[in-house]
Amino acid sequence: MKGSMKYIICIWLFMPLAIFAQDQEKEQEQKPQEPVKIKLEEKQILRKGNDLFKQKRFVDAEVKYKKALKENPYYETAGYNLGNAMYEQNRFEEALPQYELVAKSTGDNDTRERSFHNIGNVMMKQKQYDKAIASYKNSLLLNPKDEETRYNLALAQKLLKDQEQNDQNKDQNQDKDQDKDKDQDKDQDQNSENKDQKQDQGDDEKKDQDQNEGENENENKDQDQKDNEQNEGDKKEQQKQPQPDQLSQQQIQQLLEAMNNEENKTQQKVNAKKAKGKKLNQEKDW
Repeated sequence: MKGSMKYIICIWLFMPLAIFAQDQEKEQEQKPQEPVKIKLEEKQILRKGNDLFKQKRFVDAEVKYKKALKENPYYETAGYNLGNAMYEQNRFEEALPQYELVAKSTGDNDTRERSFHNIGNVMMKQKQYDKAIASYKNSLLLNPKDEETRYNLALAQKLLKDQEQNDQNKDQNQDKDQDKDKDQDKDQDQNSENKDQKQDQGDDEKKDQDQNEGENENENKDQDQKDNEQNEGDKKEQQKQPQPDQLSQQQIQQLLEAMNNEENKTQQKVNAKKAKGKKLNQEKDW
C-alpha cells in the first residue's frame, strides 16, 4: 500500500466540523445553516500548522491545529489536518474520529473523498480490511479517477482474501489438532483399558498364584506334619526296638549270666589244671 495521505490546505470552508469534546459535539449538532467565514487569525494559525507538518514536526503541528479549532470549532480543515497529524504519530484510534466527523459534516465532495480515503488507511493499519474496502469504495464513488484509492482498494481486497484463507487454514488445523487430540485421548483410554485389563488379569493370576502357593504351602505343612508324625513314630519304634549297637535290659541280663557262666567254667578249668599238676603227698604227718 502506498500509505498515501491526502491533505487539505485550502483556506475557506463553508460547513462546520464538530470537535471530539462533548461540548463541541453538541455545537456540531447545532451548527449554523449559513456558511461560516474563517477569520484571518484562524487561517494564519492553520498555515503555521501546515508549515510544521511539512517539516515533520507533527506534535507541534497538532498543537496549532487544536488552537485553530479552539478559535473556531467549525473549522473542518483544521479538524481534518489534526487527524493527519495524529495519523503520522501512529495514533490511529484518535485520528479516525476526526476523519469520520469531516466525512459526515462537510459539504465539499473533495474533502469528503479525502476523508474516506484516510479512513481506509486507518483501517488498513488496524488490519480491518473489510472496513478499509468499504471506505475506499466510498472514496471512489466521489472520485472514480483516483488511482491511489483504486490501488489501495485492490490491495485491501487481496489482503482480506489472504486473511480469510489463513483463518480457514487455521480453523482446519485447529480441527485437525482437535481430532488428533481426540484420537490421542481415545488411544489413551484404550491403553488405559488394556492396562486395567492386564492389571485385572495380573491380579487374577497373582490371586491364583497366591492361592496355589497357599495350597502348596498347606500341602507342604500337611506333608511336613505327616513326616514329623512318621518320624516321631519311627523314633518311638526305634526306642522300642534295640539298635544294633544297643542291648535291651533282658539281653544285658542274659549276657551277664552268660559271662558269669563262662567265667565259672573258666575258673573250673583253671582249678582243674591246678589239681592235676599238684603232687600228692602220700606221707601223713601223723
